[in-house]
This record gives sequence, structure tokens and C-alpha cells, in this order.
Amino acid sequence: MAFVCEYSGKKPIVGNSIIRRGKAKKKGGIGQNVTGITKRRWKPNLQKIRVIDENGRVRRIRVCARYIRAGKFVKAPRGIQRISAVKKEAK
Repeated sequence: MAFVCEYSGKKPIVGNSIIRRGKAKKKGGIGQNVTGITKRRWKPNLQKIRVIDENGRVRRIRVCARYIRAGKFVKAPRGIQRISAVKKEAK
């Protein structure tokens, strides 16, 4: 799916954007009036990163920033397609 974290399953949340007019009673006004309610979406902070998976392959995945900060992935070094290719070059 398009805007979903591949690991945590986070996806956009739908809510309402409420536009009000007038000064609140707490602040000395006569009260607020709702003039418009429209739908809106809160999107997760998704990033595309290159990761080394269990098979040693480099994959590009969409992950939320929370999982990246937690250090749940092994990022792939630049310019490498497979992790086994790096090991062969080192020998």
C-alpha cells in the first residue's frame, strides 16, 4: 500500500479540521462559533531507506522515523547491491 510503514503498519489517520470564529468566553468574549468543518489527514513520518534484509539483499523500504531512530534496521552502505559481494571483495 502507498503510505504505510512496512514494519509498524502506521498509516494516515483521518480527522476533522474545525474552523472557529469569535473570542472564547474564558478570554472575555461572548463565545466561539464553528464556521466550518472539513476532513483532514495526519500522515506518518515515512522515510525511504536502504536496508539489508535477512537474506543479505539490499532493499529499499518505507519506514516511519520512529523505527529508524530506535535502530531497528541495518542500513546498507552506498553502492552495494548484495552484502555477500562486499565480503568477497574484502577477501
